[in-house]
Amino acid sequence: MDDRAKLKVLLLQKSCRTGTFTLTSGKTSDFYVDGKQTTLDAEGAYLCGRLLYQFIREHSEPLAAVGGMTLGADPLVTAVSLVSFLEHAPIPAFIVRKEAKGHGTGNFIEGKSNLTPGSLVALVEDVVTTGGTLLKVIDRVEAEGFKVGLVATIVDREEGGAAALAARGYPLKAVFTRAQLLAGG
Repeated sequence: MDDRAKLKVLLLQKSCRTGTFTLTSGKTSDFYVDGKQTTLDAEGAYLCGRLLYQFIREHSEPLAAVGGMTLGADPLVTAVSLVSFLEHAPIPAFIVRKEAKGHGTGNFIEGKSNLTPGSLVALVEDVVTTGGTLLKVIDRVEAEGFKVGLVATIVDREEGGAAALAARGYPLKAVFTRAQLLAGG
C-alpha cells in the first residue's frame, strides 16, 4: 500500500465523522474532517509530511519554507520540515499567528528569522472548506514580504475553497478531495 492509500485509511478511521457539525466558516455540514486526529498521530503526521513535501519537490520553482495558520497547520509544517531534513533538502517551517504576538517582537509569523526576505514559500492546511483561513495566511505572509508559490491541503471539502483561492491566483493542491476520500476502493 502506498503512502496516499495508507493516509486515506487513517483519515477515514481517525478524522472523518458524519452527523451535524458547525464548521469554522459558520456553515453546517453532515460531514466533518477533524484533521488533527490524523496529523497528531505519529504515522499520520509522517504520511502527511511526505505527501505535502512531494508537492513542494514537484513545484516548478524552489520553495524556501513551509508555513500555515496555527493550530491546524502546526503539525503539518513540522512534519514537512522534518521530512525535508530526512530527504537531505531541509526547509524551515513557520507558523502564522491568528493575532500578532502581544509582547516581545509583536510578530504575526513565528520562525521568521529562519526565512530569507522575499522567499517563495508553501502554505499548508489540514482541511479546506471556504479557503478563508488560507486567504488570511496569504495576506499576512505577503504583508511580511514573502511570496506564496504553493497552497496545499490534506483534504479539500469541495465547498468553494479551491475556487476562492484560484480567484486570487493561488491554485489549491489537495492530497484528497472530499469525493476521493469518500470513494470506495
